[in-house]
Amino acid sequence: MSANRDSQLPLYAQVEAALMASIADGTYPPGTQLPNETSLLATFRISRTTLQKAIQNLIARGLIEIRRGKGTFVSQPRLTQELTELSGFVEDMRLHGRHPTARMVGKQIEDASDLVARKLSLEAGASVVHIQRIRIADGTPLSFDETWLPKDIGEKILENDLEVEPIFSLLEQKYDLPLREAEYKLEAIAADKIVARALEIKVGSPIFLIERTSYSEQGRPVDYEKLHYRGDQIQFVTHLTRRKPHGR
Repeated sequence: MSANRDSQLPLYAQVEAALMASIADGTYPPGTQLPNETSLLATFRISRTTLQKAIQNLIARGLIEIRRGKGTFVSQPRLTQELTELSGFVEDMRLHGRHPTARMVGKQIEDASDLVARKLSLEAGASVVHIQRIRIADGTPLSFDETWLPKDIGEKILENDLEVEPIFSLLEQKYDLPLREAEYKLEAIAADKIVARALEIKVGSPIFLIERTSYSEQGRPVDYEKLHYRGDQIQFVTHLTRRKPHGR
């Protein structure tokens, strides 16, 4: 399947079109890895520069992504997440038909910063449990999550396998702490080195940062999180109603 040098299309555009067709017809389904560079160069009989231009164009189209140290993969369709109710990552991914997994990055007991203490209604410097995980959907790192819990709750949570057990499920089903509501704050930011490494994206890539404080039925803040979502993998939507005018 070498490129046609008699065609009016540039070689990189021919390669780009051929790979797009293979993605569209299911030869390379979402989440699968493309052949490596050596194989593609041999298949199309082109230069490395030509291949790299085709690959960069496909990345710009959102059709493929490069995962550091792993290779080039066909992108999953962007998720549309509705912000209409309080739900966890595992619940959200299963609703979309995705297979959720997690990878633990860190867990420790530390002194609460002023921000964390305020969010959890604790005294500054109080002991809290800090958990860091990479949340994955069908093999694609989607979110880098930081979670802070009051020490009395967090120590119980740490007894579990947090790469398998969702924290929300543990709180509600194992430790009898039903969640009632949450406060959300969402903003667009650029990924720093830590987040970029976790999500296998370039430093400075656009991401969503969600700050979420979840409350028990008794009104106690029991879970404060910073959720860093890949901007190329998800979009958030909500439904708004018109406020009644109070005069003209």
